[in-house]
Amino acid sequence: MTIPFPQNRLNVRLARNADDLQACLDLRARCFRRSECDDTDAFDAHCRHLMVCDGNARVMATARFRVLQDDADVCASYTAQHYDLNAFLTLDDPMLEIGRFCLAPGSADTDVLRIAWAALTRIVDDAQVRFLFGCTSFQGTEPELYGQALQTLAQKHLGPETLRPKAVTEHAIPLQSIAPVGQTPMPNLLRAYLTMGGWVGDTLTVDHQMRTMHIFTCLDVATVPPARARALRALADGIDLA
Repeated sequence: MTIPFPQNRLNVRLARNADDLQACLDLRARCFRRSECDDTDAFDAHCRHLMVCDGNARVMATARFRVLQDDADVCASYTAQHYDLNAFLTLDDPMLEIGRFCLAPGSADTDVLRIAWAALTRIVDDAQVRFLFGCTSFQGTEPELYGQALQTLAQKHLGPETLRPKAVTEHAIPLQSIAPVGQTPMPNLLRAYLTMGGWVGDTLTVDHQMRTMHIFTCLDVATVPPARARALRALADGIDLA
């Protein structure tokens, strides 16, 4: 689907072939690996890959996703490598795992993020998904740089104890233990989750291999503010990802 805006035209679709996938991987490498190495992993083969392109066919945003239909899918997810998802095994509704969600470095186009979320809304509605979850990344491996943002998460945005997963790796740090000193703002993608009613876990996991940190993030579709849901669905109605 191509969507016109005053300054640009954006196209949102799924990766259809090896070239599309490579374009998504190239952007991921820039965002998560500083272009120093490839970002492919074993989970890519089990996911679909969303891409938002500009009028010059440059990938401006990408995300991989997988609809989780049963307990086996949940346990085999990327997120389950890092967090205990047993609480989600009691839920009957399909879930959507979103990963490697990123925007082209330096992109200041808010329409890119809007269209990406509208496409994900289309996927959510088509699959009748109730919960979205995944690992939201912070750049670097120094939690204290994000101290104030992390304390805001700990004080205002923790998920319910009945669902909030515990980290299963030794590199997890309790949010409450991080001094609220650093003023680096929280990532825009995480902020977008929170404005839609999303919540986070109570630990930050340091990934030394990728030189990033991440936090479990979840969104209950039922808690999205009605006005936001209407706006996303109005945009999603014109998107065909078949």
